[in-house]
Amino acid sequence: MTTATKGHRPFRFGVQAAGARPAKEWAEYARRAEGLGYSTLFMPDHFVDTEFAPMVGLSFAAAATTTLRVGMLVLGNDYKHPAVTAKEAATLDVLSDGRLEFGLGAGWMTADYAALGLPYDSHGTRIARLAEALEIVQRAWGDGPFDLTGEHYTITGYDAMPKPVQQPRPPILVGGGGPKVLRLAGQVADIVGINPILRAGEIGADAARDTLGGSVERKLGYVREGAGERFDQLELQVRYFMATVTDDALGYAEALAPMFGVSPEEGLQSSAVLAGTVDEICDTLVERRKATGVSYIVLGDEQLDAFAPVVARLAGT
Repeated sequence: MTTATKGHRPFRFGVQAAGARPAKEWAEYARRAEGLGYSTLFMPDHFVDTEFAPMVGLSFAAAATTTLRVGMLVLGNDYKHPAVTAKEAATLDVLSDGRLEFGLGAGWMTADYAALGLPYDSHGTRIARLAEALEIVQRAWGDGPFDLTGEHYTITGYDAMPKPVQQPRPPILVGGGGPKVLRLAGQVADIVGINPILRAGEIGADAARDTLGGSVERKLGYVREGAGERFDQLELQVRYFMATVTDDALGYAEALAPMFGVSPEEGLQSSAVLAGTVDEICDTLVERRKATGVSYIVLGDEQLDAFAPVVARLAGT
């Protein structure tokens, strides 16, 4: 039996669901995730490869469940004014009785920007805009009116309603793969997602290779730079994009190896790959938590049932 490592946060598991389902199936899916012990149902925010709008989909999922947390992984800041986002998110927190995990990112998928005719500004500009947006969200959730005059947004005498149920605020999730966004996450987030770098604007070979060679430890250095003394208060998260329960992990890795440009054995060490038997996966997650502190594990919706034994064994330990 795998046990928790002393001094680390207990494991939590989330599942990220994309695509559309009929209402009955979507409600049943949310209840199944809840019943299997997953902490959180996440939804992405894209326009070219997903179908449900996250705010609406998560509201429906929250209404169908009682303990399941709901969150965005993550909203694209450039798609909506942050004051509007803050109001919608606070409404979701109120209607879910305080079960929101609020994820906001700078936006990265070039296909979304092209489809909507939005300018795809430099990484530095988008991250600076995200920093202002996160300040607006937090101040909108606070007491009383506020003003903000920034490079990207101007707010005057605004007292947002409703206020969220969770106090002092719903947990803020910021993820990324590069130094600037990870330092920002360290400064302002409660949950930090350690992701592949996505400067190319798509998930490809560069992103895959960025998950090799101790990448999580390297990226945690940027988070520490931003967080300073508050680093130990952060919850660290990894979204496993390539995950399977299998008796032949090496065979699975052989199929992935060309993407990484390394041997199958090295590919299994990628921070985005999680493969093996239930026992092997549990041991891997405990070892990785001991090495990096990552305790919040997010899987794709196709892995909901297969990883249920892992969730049953590790969640809360």
